[in-house]
Amino acid sequence: MKTGLYQGTALKQEMKINPRLYQAMDLLYMPLLDLQAHLKQELLNNPFLDMVEGEVEEMVEKEEKEKEDDEIDWEEILLNGFETGGRREEYEDREYYEPVSVASRDLGDHLHDQLTLLRLSPRELLLGEEIIGNIGDEGYLVCPLDEVVRALNEFLAENGADWATSADETRPFTTDEAERMLRVIQGFDPAGIGSRDLRECILLQLRDYAFQELAKAAGGVEPVEEEVRERLQDNLAFRIVDGYFEQLINHRWSEISKELSITPRDVQDAADEVAKLDPKPGLKYSNHGDNYIVPDLIVEKIDGEYLVFLNDTSLPRLKLSRTYREIAKDKKKFAGENKEFISNKLNSANWMIQAIEQRRQTMLKVMNFIVDRQRDFFERGVQYLKPLTLREVAEVIDMHESTVSRVTNEKYVQTPRGVFPLKFFFSSGLSTTSGEDVSARGIKAQIEKLVSDEEAGHPLTDQAIVNILKEEGIQIARRTVAKYRDQLGILSARMRKRV
Repeated sequence: MKTGLYQGTALKQEMKINPRLYQAMDLLYMPLLDLQAHLKQELLNNPFLDMVEGEVEEMVEKEEKEKEDDEIDWEEILLNGFETGGRREEYEDREYYEPVSVASRDLGDHLHDQLTLLRLSPRELLLGEEIIGNIGDEGYLVCPLDEVVRALNEFLAENGADWATSADETRPFTTDEAERMLRVIQGFDPAGIGSRDLRECILLQLRDYAFQELAKAAGGVEPVEEEVRERLQDNLAFRIVDGYFEQLINHRWSEISKELSITPRDVQDAADEVAKLDPKPGLKYSNHGDNYIVPDLIVEKIDGEYLVFLNDTSLPRLKLSRTYREIAKDKKKFAGENKEFISNKLNSANWMIQAIEQRRQTMLKVMNFIVDRQRDFFERGVQYLKPLTLREVAEVIDMHESTVSRVTNEKYVQTPRGVFPLKFFFSSGLSTTSGEDVSARGIKAQIEKLVSDEEAGHPLTDQAIVNILKEEGIQIARRTVAKYRDQLGILSARMRKRV
């Protein structure tokens, strides 16, 4: 075979997606708030886009009305001898300041405030700040103390001369020092902070509870450490967590009762006391922003029928600007780059208006089909949710499955039964003996109800749940019940059993 470079011609077919199609898919994907911001930006960038007259007129009328309300009746003021009946500031121009969100305080700030209240040397303060910096949002120490000590010693090696005020402060930190400082921080609020695992977190909270009880009994006088230890030895919950934590988390009441020579009921009462404690004490101070949901669609029951509406009143209604259309008609005035700019912007404006309308119609089609298919859910509840797939919707409304997926992504609907993501209505199903299909989500709701109604002393096993569902005509395997139960966060029958 002879090798070399050759030139030749050939014909082939390729599928290329138009950039406009990409933008149309992005518009379908956008939730309401994102779309609102996008359209406002388009109004600024494209002079050929304008809002419909109704909205413009309403905005102008509102501004004029506000202006009239702010006008001062000077004639009345003069007749009343300059007695305005209000503060002077009400008749003066006031500068408007846009409200600025203030950063809220987090767990680190809360712990640092408590650290600075202590009388600590710069060396101790540095160690305390390093430990606090390694406490996560849940309140646990996220790395071993050895690593904290190593990081601090590296800092001293590089910056000790500039940072320290005496030779004593530059000596390397030890693990014992870190342990002592950690115990100090573990005494901070909230109780359980700085724990290295769940067991230590619970023990610290039980210790704090004993400390508070003793202080209250002594009229506010802080108890000594020996008194706290004695109180804890009398606390059954503390003894169980300290010595039998593995058996406790696995609900082995009988094993613990035999070891401590008490009844299983006493063990369970102690476990109930432990269950009231906070396993993630730091979260109450974590700075998590509020997430607001604005439904894209609204379903209302009117005269016995469920009607679907788009919740897009906040979206600007777009139209072509009359002024710029008149300018664009005179093509003789424009040439070269100006002509190309006007042509591109005009085409983009036309396309944007069509794409927004197409988005509205597609969302209405999808939601109307969901309402028709899931009418039993709207009438009777989640247990009557029917199985539904994206492909079924796509076939009915004559669109591609990926289009339906984009329409339902991150979209919410407000219904008489609450606000739900559109994805909520899609789930796989199981067959019944009557030939109908039942949604997996509906079966989960039934399992949850069966468990909530069971007898505490005789919880339902997975096989018992299978038998009950079988009586209702639902064919389901025991492993499927176990899988759904895990997804719902429901413990096994042995773990749910009460003595």
